[in-house]
Amino acid sequence: MKLYTIGFTKKSAEDFFELLSASGATRLVDIRLKNASQLAGFAKRDDLEYLVGRLCGMDYVHLPELAPDAELLDDYRKKRIDWAAYEPRFLALMNERHIGEPALRETLDGGCLLCAEHSPERCHRRLVAEYLSHQWGDVEIVHLT
Repeated sequence: MKLYTIGFTKKSAEDFFELLSASGATRLVDIRLKNASQLAGFAKRDDLEYLVGRLCGMDYVHLPELAPDAELLDDYRKKRIDWAAYEPRFLALMNERHIGEPALRETLDGGCLLCAEHSPERCHRRLVAEYLSHQWGDVEIVHLT
């Protein structure tokens, strides 16, 4: 199984959609908690669903259950916790949600996890991909940057 990840921050629309098109991914899997913010530019839910289908020939699905909950996200963004505290809390949340269930595998196979962060190092999309790789054992992770 191949699982891609991408962030839209610090990318032009052209760069973003070119990366997606060239990747071989078949579906964009939006794992942001809130995906309709005006700050997201071309990555707002309705625009993104249209553009990904039109420009990349991909499906679009929003899976907020793969996002941190509002409290955890707020704690991290407002610097009440650092990455070292965020990571284990998010991993515990994924365990509680049982995101490694086999039913999710079909949706994610060939999918590209989308979040806002530019790079995967300190982004929950990397944690989701690595968690699923550990759960399922045969996941190749490709970060589109």
